[in-house]
Amino acid sequence: MKKLILPVMLLLTSIGFAQMKAEDVKSFTLKNGMKFLVVEDFSIPNANMYLFYKVGSRNEYQGITGLSHFFEHMMFNGAKKYGPKMFDQTMEFNGGANNAYTREDVTVYTNWFPASAAEVMFDLEGDRIASLSIAPDMVESERGVVLSERRTGLENSPWEQLSQTLSGTAFLEHPYHWPVIGYEDDMKNWKQEDLERYFKTYYAPNNCVVVVSGSLKFDEVKRLAEKYLEPIPAQTAPPAVHIKEPAQIGERRVVVQKDVATPYLMIAYHTPEAIHEDYFALSILSDILSSGKSSRLYSSLVDRQQLATQVFSSYSESFDPTLFQIYAVTNKNINEKELENGIYAEIEKIKKDGISANELQKIKNQKLMDFYSQVETIDGKSNNIGTYEVFFGDYKKMFQAPDNFNKVTITDVQNVARKYFSKSNRTVGVSKSNVDE
Repeated sequence: MKKLILPVMLLLTSIGFAQMKAEDVKSFTLKNGMKFLVVEDFSIPNANMYLFYKVGSRNEYQGITGLSHFFEHMMFNGAKKYGPKMFDQTMEFNGGANNAYTREDVTVYTNWFPASAAEVMFDLEGDRIASLSIAPDMVESERGVVLSERRTGLENSPWEQLSQTLSGTAFLEHPYHWPVIGYEDDMKNWKQEDLERYFKTYYAPNNCVVVVSGSLKFDEVKRLAEKYLEPIPAQTAPPAVHIKEPAQIGERRVVVQKDVATPYLMIAYHTPEAIHEDYFALSILSDILSSGKSSRLYSSLVDRQQLATQVFSSYSESFDPTLFQIYAVTNKNINEKELENGIYAEIEKIKKDGISANELQKIKNQKLMDFYSQVETIDGKSNNIGTYEVFFGDYKKMFQAPDNFNKVTITDVQNVARKYFSKSNRTVGVSKSNVDE
């Protein structure tokens, strides 16, 4: 007898969102255009500050590729008040910690700290935004670090070279074409004026959304923001990215020679950006294919047929049309073409027959439970609020997400599979030791 998977929407509505509602997020915008979103949460005596800068490799062009990632490094290397290494040292001395990441669309800085240290944290951020040091000696030192990081990534990760090559083949005109870390020749030849112009343009307060969650009153956050961040002048809005990737009109294939035990496989389909109406159905489809051992691709290709040792997929938020990607590692004594055809066979089943009601409900339950568990923590609150504000245009859409996932039907999932998973819309990449086989 089949186990019936019941919806958890009512549970989440009554429990999860009783704890957090859209009106719990308070907002203000400084005179220089820097927007703040604040959530008071006194469950623990800590707070965080997430700074979402709307800059990534999408904003670069050939000649300056890699600058977004480079500034992620430079932002920790000293400014006017807090010199080299002092940002981390001061934060750690005050019980805080930090991290950062760069993607195609955004660069995000994360600070975690005891609420009692909030003034120091605002002072640190204000200093590096207002007066980051871009001294030539520091630039050369950090240039060497990111060049080394690029070489190490290409040498050590079987996926890195394949992913860069596949993206460069799938995107011919749009800046998603180049890797976030940049091209080596560009990295070696950034000019001082390139760096100064890029920082002034994209690290302007009016290009940043800040989310603060935790044991801090709204009025205190506003006071600190006005004291340390409002004096930083706004800049002219960054130039719009107007390049659109032309529709792909035929399958593209690339092969990378790499010393791997068995071939690695990537399949990418052009799919739309986060604000598109198909986003939620595609997100569910990704989980149908590869979330957990009962997913379509894992249960078929790893468990039953033993064609692969790993298989997973990804489809994440983006400003512009992006890629839905499927990754797989071929099992021993299996030709990568067998694995590739096995993936297509599972996709065709969904296109032809759809998915079951139980499959769909299981993924909806997972989505909602994941979402609920995330917004229970102050880190999850800040990350989700910032993501929805930046990628979906309004943090309030975060509170509509459970309903948007719940509205997805079997037909919606089948339709997006049919709409985007065509041969002419895909790019296939293979990494293997012997490319002459």
